[in-house]
Amino acid sequence: MQRTFSRRALSKILSLVTLTAAFAATAVLGSTSAWAQNATVRIGFQKYGTLTVLKAKGDLEKRLAQINVDVKWVEFPAGPQLLEGLNVGSIDFGTVGEAPPIFAQAAGADLVYVANQPPAPEAEAIVVPKGSPIKSVAELKGKKVALNKGSNVHYLLVKALEKAGVKYSDIQTVYLPPADARAAFERGSVDAWVIWDPFLAAAEKQIGARVLANGKGLVANTQFYLVSRPYGEKNPQVVKAIINELEKLDVWAAKNPSAVADVLGPQIGLDRPITELAVSRFAYGIQPINAKTAAEQQKIADAFQALNLIPKPIRIADALPAGVK
Repeated sequence: MQRTFSRRALSKILSLVTLTAAFAATAVLGSTSAWAQNATVRIGFQKYGTLTVLKAKGDLEKRLAQINVDVKWVEFPAGPQLLEGLNVGSIDFGTVGEAPPIFAQAAGADLVYVANQPPAPEAEAIVVPKGSPIKSVAELKGKKVALNKGSNVHYLLVKALEKAGVKYSDIQTVYLPPADARAAFERGSVDAWVIWDPFLAAAEKQIGARVLANGKGLVANTQFYLVSRPYGEKNPQVVKAIINELEKLDVWAAKNPSAVADVLGPQIGLDRPITELAVSRFAYGIQPINAKTAAEQQKIADAFQALNLIPKPIRIADALPAGVK
């Protein structure tokens, strides 16, 4: 009897030890998992620009490995979707054009402008099919115009129509992401398409899309780098390292456009002539966000609010780093 009881007692003890070990292992794994997440910066990118080239070269991974930080790259079809990802916590850092952060800020996104590239006005345009009878922006009145809502090209459309004397309400905007817009454009479901590189370069080279107007003389088309405020406040050294690597990349890229095309081509899946055309319209020379650039962003925000494209007025100053007035 005593022997039987001892075996049962031993069995209970062993079970308790096993259960305790399991809880301990779970706690350790949970802690490790949390640590791994904190040591990973999630970067949103699109198939365009120097951030995509940086991804392809792998220099950022080497730099951040020195401070035990991994890099996770997350692709988005356009800027609005990228900043939606930043707003919900799917990514920590990313690059977009002028309009997306304005729409995101109006929707309550807690983002901070970090830096920007110089203007690249020819890297976006309003195009029509090669056989279209439309010869000017003024002739878009009453026509269907496709664009990705809240993307950089949204402001180009606003300013181009303004210059041509056409009310924004006098055109039919068709909001589509780039791939769907290209399909609609080719089918003839829309009369014009407002788009950016490399989709612009691809449309010009592959289907003979004709440019009605690009951003030259109308808009700056500035690319911005943004970070979620919580991540930026907790990890300033990571953000600084990313910007530093982009600075070094810009210096190299400005001197080696052919090499940039070599690196970028496989990333965007387009042939050499298209990639070279897109690269020729890049702008290099990343710089910290400053008051002048912020003031230009405020003008865009005010224009969108006047057209009721955003639901309320916003202050770009609320999304600037400390020290930038």
